[in-house]
Formats: sequence, C-alpha cells, structure tokens
Amino acid sequence: MILFLHSRYRTTGGEERAVEDLMWLVRERLREDAELLQRDSALLGRTAAAAGLLGGGLRPEEVARAVRRTGARVVHAHNLNPAFGWRALAAARGAGARVVLHLHQYRLVCAVGVCFTRGAQCTRCHGRNTLPGVIRNCRGTGVEAAVYGAGLALWQRRLAAQADAFVVPSRFALGRLRTLGAPIVAAHVLAPVIREFASSAAPAPGGHALLATRLAPEKGVDVAVAACRIAGIPLVVAGDGPERARLPTGRGVTFSGRLNGPGLAELRRGAALALAPSRSGETFGLAAAEAMAAGLPVAASRIGALPELVPDGWLVPPGDAGALAAKIELLRGDAAAGARAIERARSLTGPEVVGPALAAIYG
Repeated sequence: MILFLHSRYRTTGGEERAVEDLMWLVRERLREDAELLQRDSALLGRTAAAAGLLGGGLRPEEVARAVRRTGARVVHAHNLNPAFGWRALAAARGAGARVVLHLHQYRLVCAVGVCFTRGAQCTRCHGRNTLPGVIRNCRGTGVEAAVYGAGLALWQRRLAAQADAFVVPSRFALGRLRTLGAPIVAAHVLAPVIREFASSAAPAPGGHALLATRLAPEKGVDVAVAACRIAGIPLVVAGDGPERARLPTGRGVTFSGRLNGPGLAELRRGAALALAPSRSGETFGLAAAEAMAAGLPVAASRIGALPELVPDGWLVPPGDAGALAAKIELLRGDAAAGARAIERARSLTGPEVVGPALAAIYG
C-alpha cells in the first residue's frame, strides 16, 4: 500500500494531474494499492492556513492513523503547504512508513513555488533566508508574504529531515533547488507519467495553435498571442488564472477556459501544434508533454526543463514572439514532427519508463 498526501491548490493544475496519474501508475503498473489523503487549500480559511504554516502542519495524528489503518509501507507526499507540514511526515515515519517527498516546484524555498516575480525569474531567497520574498511581497499581501516566509524559514530543514528520499521532475529542477540552497539529499529525477499515447500522429494541417496553461505572467501567454498573429494562425488558449482580464482578446484568439481531459483532447484533435512559451524555469512542462503524447509538435521556450523534453530544433528564446512565429510556421509544415513528438514524450514519460524507476525509489 502506498499512501499519497497532497494539499490541493486554490487554483488546481498540473500537480493535481500528476498525483492522479502516479496513483494510477501504482495501481495499474506496480500492482499495489494506493490511497489519497488530501486537504483542500480552497476550503481552508486564512487563519487556519497561517496556523498550519507557522505551526508546522495541522492534525498530524490523522496521517499516523491513515498509515496504521492502511498498512502503508510508503507515504508519497506532494504539496504539504499549508495544511500538512513537516509534522505530517514525522507522524508517517513514527507509524512505520518510508517517506518520499515529491518536489514538483520550488516551494521548499520559494513562497510562490515558481521562482518568478515582477515579470522576471527570481532566486533571491536562499535556504532559510526567505526575507527577499517578504520584502518583495511575492504572495501579494504583506501578511501572507510574512507568514509564508516565516513558515518556510522555521521548518524547511525539519521538513527535509523527515524525507527518506526526494523526487524531482527534471535535472533542471534539481539543479535549481540546489542553487536555492534547499537541504535535499538522495534526490531522484523522475518525469511525470502519461497514461496514453497516440498510436499515430495526425496534426490538423489547417488547425489552430493550442496553449494549455494557467494564465499567469510566467507562462508567456501574451507572447503566444503576438506570435500567432505574426504567423497568421488562430490560437486557442485553454486555462484560467489571474492574468485573464489583462490578456488581449479577439483577432484570432479564443479563450476556452479551464477544460477537463475530454475537452482538452478535443482541442488537440483540431490543432496543428501546441505552444509552451514560458518565461520561467519550468520544472518540467507537463502540458507540453501531454500535447506531444497526443501527436502534436510543440514550439517552446529554451528555458527551464523544457529543453530536456522538447527537441532542440523546436526551441526559441523566451519572450521572442518573432522567433516563436517562425518556429510555428516551420512546425506546421513538418509532416514528420508529430511522430517525433510521440516518440520523444514516450521515452521520458511512458509508464514502461516511469513505473520501474518509481518502484526502485519506493524500495
């Protein structure tokens, strides 16, 4: 039995999908039972969230009971802020489970998790020195920034000390965490798993460009809009987020909102290619990998972990709409690009690749 811990974000996204897919992998490929103990940040009031952050977690005894009830041999922990904290991991170990801490983002050091603020990448916080994030008000409110900064500084080392192994999604993510001074050892690079791959590639020749992402400044949605207008191709943006009201609309741009799996699959069937125009150090690029698995080539920024996933010839400098437009024109005329996308995505994210690696981490 593998017990998963996860605190859902107020705005859900790739990490929630990654947790669901890993549970599927455990059940279907590793042939072990899996159960999820989840808390929802959207349902947690600000007072309770602050108490969790400053106190090192809420109700750790609930985790210990879950370990004993299920007989879990491994607790696979994902996002722990603000509800679980280090006390949840200590409780899991006290109940006899091995603890694997999965760092999908940089939240062990960075209060916003993405190392991006005020329109640029930022690695000012280092180790327990989270004061730069408080001064720059990265969380958007002075009180919340102070609480997050204090919580990370207080418990970062205690949290890391509870993990028997760490998992990160890319070599880039591991390098950046070490640059940030995160106290991690025994770290394993493990790409997210993708359940299904297209049997053949059939990008729609006259189709749209597809961007599936959270609408946040670091995602480069405005760059995608400008590039598609230069290239003369319609753009469909699937996602929601804080930048929605500021992004340009009309003139070939459609915002479809946040979609579930079938809705996104339908958009991919009508697409000629997908885009990943990030401005930040992505820890992996799950949306890009999912598009490639569906047989779509991806024009992407040469930044973060994207070069580990996307072929070199499909990459452009981040923020360069003209270069992205040229790459769009090149890829939508490349008949072999879709098959190459499937092959590349499978080599990193296929269940036959990720499953044995995860089994070795669990021990």
